[in-house]
Amino acid sequence: MVRLFLPCLLVSLVGLLPVSLDAQASSGILTGIVLDSTRAALPRVTVRLIDPAGTEVARTLTDTRGRFRFEGLGDVSYKVQAALTGFETTTATGTPGAELEIVLPVAPVREQVVVTATRTDAPSGQLGASTTVISGEELENRLLLPVSDALRPIAGSTVVRSGGVGAITSLFVRGGESDFNKVLLDGIVLNEPGGTFFLDNLMAENLERVEVVRGPQSALFGSDAMTSVVQLFTRQGKAETARPRFSLSAEGGNNDTWRLHGGVTGQAGFFDYSYRWARLSTDNREPNNTFHNTTFSGNFGLNFNERTSLRLILRGDLGRVGTPGQTAFGRPDRDAFFRRRDGDVGITLRNQTTHFWEQRLTYSFAKSRQVSRNLIADPPFVPQFEGQQAPFPSFDFPFDFLNDNRRHHLSYQSDWHAGQAGRPAGQHVFTFAFEWDRELGAFGDRLFGGLPVQADRDNFGYVFQHQVFWRRLFFTNGFRVEDNDSFGTSVVPRSSVAYLLRQGASLLGATKLKFNFGLGIKEPTLLESFSPSPFFLGNPSLAPERTRSFDAGVEQRFWSDRGKLEVNWFDNRFRDLIAFQFDLLTFTGTFENIGRSKAKGAEVILELAPGWGLRGVGTYTFLDSQITRSAQPFSAVFREGQPLFRRPRQSGSLRVFWDWKRLTITSSTVFVGKRVDSDFAGIGLTSNDGYTKWDLAGHYRSAHQLTYFAGIENLLNQNYMEALGFPALKLTFRAGARVDF
Repeated sequence: MVRLFLPCLLVSLVGLLPVSLDAQASSGILTGIVLDSTRAALPRVTVRLIDPAGTEVARTLTDTRGRFRFEGLGDVSYKVQAALTGFETTTATGTPGAELEIVLPVAPVREQVVVTATRTDAPSGQLGASTTVISGEELENRLLLPVSDALRPIAGSTVVRSGGVGAITSLFVRGGESDFNKVLLDGIVLNEPGGTFFLDNLMAENLERVEVVRGPQSALFGSDAMTSVVQLFTRQGKAETARPRFSLSAEGGNNDTWRLHGGVTGQAGFFDYSYRWARLSTDNREPNNTFHNTTFSGNFGLNFNERTSLRLILRGDLGRVGTPGQTAFGRPDRDAFFRRRDGDVGITLRNQTTHFWEQRLTYSFAKSRQVSRNLIADPPFVPQFEGQQAPFPSFDFPFDFLNDNRRHHLSYQSDWHAGQAGRPAGQHVFTFAFEWDRELGAFGDRLFGGLPVQADRDNFGYVFQHQVFWRRLFFTNGFRVEDNDSFGTSVVPRSSVAYLLRQGASLLGATKLKFNFGLGIKEPTLLESFSPSPFFLGNPSLAPERTRSFDAGVEQRFWSDRGKLEVNWFDNRFRDLIAFQFDLLTFTGTFENIGRSKAKGAEVILELAPGWGLRGVGTYTFLDSQITRSAQPFSAVFREGQPLFRRPRQSGSLRVFWDWKRLTITSSTVFVGKRVDSDFAGIGLTSNDGYTKWDLAGHYRSAHQLTYFAGIENLLNQNYMEALGFPALKLTFRAGARVDF
């Protein structure tokens, strides 16, 4: 299959040369571009062409660059009307041969342009998938440090951090495991082989936005995209002034917390650039829990002409955190630590070969070197908590575990546009993509196991997707053929439908119905496939973990686009889950595909923008989950019939934003209900109480390019644990200033 594909790829790459293949005469052709109020291009805007008699003669959708085109026109003046849910409808007048520019004012509750849901630019109002976009402005206004804090308020999502900032942090979406989420940075895959990705070392630096698409997306992104895709987009430079724009900031707070950052952004002709560096240090709450992190991020673009661009992405996250263990149950470990060095680079060549054909070629390299070390055996202790005590002591074991992962990724994508939205056949977008991943890993305990185990595999993926637009109906159908070195070949389909039942921006505005079906797969980790240790022997015959998912929902706009209500229902079935099987007679173990579980529930999202600079977003999630087949039938936590581990039955959030003159105030509250957990220390704890976390932040922009800011986390000073045994931070505060020049 690869041999057949490569010649086709070579032929297609000819189109990536920066040459325009369109030879159009201006006669009978009317073209234009649709922008938002920030002059960003708006894709898939409905553009209607109306003749002098008031009759609609043609209809189309803008492309990914916001451009539209009408052909075969008479020599008369036409009205051109552009409409998109979340924006005000705007009309312009033009004649054939003209190039129109139409700017759509944003509605109070606006829609976002999302790339991740279809691998092409698409307004969220036309998508069947459940999506959330977190803007870079929100990241800064909330004074967020790790990206994981931005994900906490998202409906259907639960973030679990084992202690203070920098501690192991996991994301659970719609009942899925923590390694069921594909994490991308501008298309660069950040997951370790097998899906594992902890969010502890990923800081919210230099980000334009974060997109989260819930539901299985393996048809587009292959292995690991079982319950969600989280994609981070780096900030691009803009020509705000003729010279570079610099930014410097410093801040400090309790727990001996301090943070410095510096950045530069701008554009010089065809070259744009954005670079940022930051250093963070905090002692957190517990002994031996100090966290240091250095982040650098760069986005550099060359725009050869209107059609062809080359973009380079660079990022590094370097962190070290002390790991005192479950200090709620006894003494801390005074010397153990976890060090992580992540580095990512990606380069993308993009070309609009003709007005109906776009191509993209990307190569990326991601590396993560993780060291978990404990060289001193501390004295044993008996774990205890609130009057309960374990029947046996806990012992400390020295270790020096290395986990070194590298991934080479090559991707080619071709998007072909055909037809027009106003015609009976509709407008179509055909997407074909080829991906190759070279995964390499070295892992093992260097203290006792000698040289780390080396493992590698090559994976290939072939994506086909068809999008069709018929006036109010948006239908997406696609599949992926995954050729994996570990489990062989698997085919995963996905279908998504969005129907605009009504349009407009009146008291009762646009109504959207949506439905999704998809399958997801996840490859085994390198340890599960290749470990040589008889105590946890790898199984090279493991099948992929799988999910089957349905979800449906409705979105209703109201109050003249000042409000939007979204209700989603989902039903997930997980099977072939990989579990560890231990033999008490031989003290050996291996991995098998034996686990099954299910999760269904509902999400409610309400957004209001009443005016006066106020905006609020509230969410509520109900999750009904259950283990249906278990590898540990006698476990109080993991036996059949139990709810899924660390997934709350009820959760919710409330975010309020107020922007008044030079002052910006943001409030974020997260509620997490009671959930199944384990102390893993023999005490017998099998559940974890719910908690409420309220954060508050404010910015004041002075007249001298200075911005003063301050923030408080856990304003209620609650004492709680996101994971049993690991106390969360109590009230913390930070304050500082930033200068832009």
